Amino acid sequence: MRKSFLVILLTLFSAGMLFTGAARAEYGDIVLDNKIESMNKAGVKPVLFPHWFHRIRFKCKVCHEDIFILKAGANDINMNAIMSGEFCGKCHNGMIAWEPLYCDRCHSYEGGDK
Repeated sequence: MRKSFLVILLTLFSAGMLFTGAARAEYGDIVLDNKIESMNKAGVKPVLFPHWFHRIRFKCKVCHEDIFILKAGANDINMNAIMSGEFCGKCHNGMIAWEPLYCDRCHSYEGGDK
């Protein structure tokens, strides 16, 4: 019962975060802003990857090392690769998770502490 309540609470919190279109990083989250020039040109914010939110649903091996190299800056994550089914696009394909058509769900970082 307690675990179900926690899952529901986390789901409601993250849904609120996703639908407001603005977010601040929480402990364990990853801000992806190494391509900030192209993001600015596209008119989108840096990406806030909620690592903790993914971790409560999946074991580490699901993403590491099969999809992502576990080293900061080692993955050339870009929208073309994601749309082609690489990186985040492995799961964010419209079947496992939402497809990468909703920019503000990921490009939501408001700044502050990373």
